[in-house]
Amino acid sequence: MGTHRQPKPPSRARIATLGLAAGAVSLLPTQSQAAPKPTVDEVRKQVAELYEEATGPTEEYNGVLAEQQKLQREVDAAQDRLARKQQEFNELRDRMGPLAAEQYRTGAVDPSVQLFLSSDPDNFLEKAEVLDRTGDRQADTLRSLQHKQRELAQERADAAQQLEALQQARAKAKEKKDEVQAKLVQARKLLNSLTAAQRASMAAAQEQDDAAAGVSDSAASYNGPASGRAKTALDFAYAQLGKPYEWGSTGPNSFDCSGLVGASWRTAGVTLPRTVKQMYDAGRKVSKSDMQPGDIIYWYNDNQHNGMYVGNGKAIHAPRTGKNIEIVPVDSMPFFAASRP
Repeated sequence: MGTHRQPKPPSRARIATLGLAAGAVSLLPTQSQAAPKPTVDEVRKQVAELYEEATGPTEEYNGVLAEQQKLQREVDAAQDRLARKQQEFNELRDRMGPLAAEQYRTGAVDPSVQLFLSSDPDNFLEKAEVLDRTGDRQADTLRSLQHKQRELAQERADAAQQLEALQQARAKAKEKKDEVQAKLVQARKLLNSLTAAQRASMAAAQEQDDAAAGVSDSAASYNGPASGRAKTALDFAYAQLGKPYEWGSTGPNSFDCSGLVGASWRTAGVTLPRTVKQMYDAGRKVSKSDMQPGDIIYWYNDNQHNGMYVGNGKAIHAPRTGKNIEIVPVDSMPFFAASRP
């Protein structure tokens, strides 16, 4: 059996060295994790990006919500039809009477054939004729009942299919709503990381940038060259200046971009689809050089953001979360297209 030598105790100098090394190692994670806090300008930029990233899902949510409302109307109509068919079936079944209903269920011979066994031959033909008519009526009733049964089964299948589509639309709407809200939560966390003084500084910087870019959300009345329905729409839009942007909103106290455009033209008697993409697809396209006041402007692409041309190179729009309805130069964002309702 081998001997076990006791290890030599470390020297005091070695203990001190190890202690310093351990202390240095313990500090490393803290130093690496302590990332510098973003500056006010960095927070402002990140918040703006998050708000912009939320505009696409907002319009997708609007589209799904419009589809959901359409499907809900179809489901309600299908359920009404189903209730009517069920009532018709019940009434027809009740009219058959107990005897005919029993015959329908069991396939038994109608007991009324006993009429033929009457001992009075003078009444035989008369009874036979009555029986024939009775049998025809029962046969017709049975055929009608079977037809109503098939209709009822089809209505049930249609209603179930439409209800399934509605449930899928609801699930998709929730998915898009959660996506938007996640972006907004991120933005709020960034804003809450600032002091009150820093938030005031950020707001002042935004106002300065807006003024330099010719952006204004101050109350004003439309006094441009539009006439007719376009002027009615722009009058309404101008009356909303200064009201906050709110995703998914169509008024009256707040709007998202397509919500403002749709509400403005609705006051002029023109019904537009709900979303930016739907408005783009439905509108008659016009070139940038041929735009007239009231035309719908699309920035970035055909499904993200829109507003209305007011003339003189300016547009009115509901911009994004954190800002109000405002007048901006058309070229303050990348112009994509324009359409005329």
